[in-house]
Amino acid sequence: MTGSGAGVREGVSVDVVHDVATVAFGNGERLNALGMEQWGEVGRAARKLASAESLRAVVVRGRGGVFSAGSDLREWAAADPEEVNQRFWRMEQALRAVEDLPVPTVAVVEGVAAGGGFQLALACDLQLTAASARVGMPISRLGILVPPSFAARLSLRVGPARAKDLLYGGRILTGEEAHDAGLVTTLADDGELDAELGRLLEAWAGSAPGSLRAAKAAVDFGLRPLVGPIREEPPGLATDPDEFPERVAAFLHRHRR
Repeated sequence: MTGSGAGVREGVSVDVVHDVATVAFGNGERLNALGMEQWGEVGRAARKLASAESLRAVVVRGRGGVFSAGSDLREWAAADPEEVNQRFWRMEQALRAVEDLPVPTVAVVEGVAAGGGFQLALACDLQLTAASARVGMPISRLGILVPPSFAARLSLRVGPARAKDLLYGGRILTGEEAHDAGLVTTLADDGELDAELGRLLEAWAGSAPGSLRAAKAAVDFGLRPLVGPIREEPPGLATDPDEFPERVAAFLHRHRR
């Protein structure tokens, strides 16, 4: 099974080799910031893969040596607050589609994974992370209002205090720092990501596919009392209407220089 985007350098592609699917996006430019069309493609790819009974695992990665810096803020700059809310909700739906995949998932994190990009990595079960990668949630600097779903993906991994520390300051961590904090699962030397990914998938190949799916479902079932109420909450205000336009304009101006 190959998605219609396969081979498109900037778009989202789905390639399946044996029983492992790879969802890839971007081409390294603009740190693989994802536009709304790409977020929609990620969600559609995940929902399609969810029904593929032959799959053992799904890999999510960016092209060009970069994971993703998050959403393409150029699309948000001129949008009115309600449109921004809708864009944020569509991004969250894509993240949930990745979380809902019934097979083990691993994000290959290199370069940068920030904001929505880091949330995409956290939506995967595991994060195979380069030591020099930079990861974090600097969204408060832009006047984005952290939704409960974003906060939960952090706090379920590192606890509420560390999650608040990361969100309050918007601090960016190296891959090594993130691994030491328990925020990502596996650390690899920069030149060893693909080899380490191969070892990880090979280890999973020794397990019965049904057992892998059952293990994921069992862990997720235990988390349901925490995650379920968050998912039932209606979408809230995504940005501070007084702060967001000015902060995004300043951010885009700095990065156009």
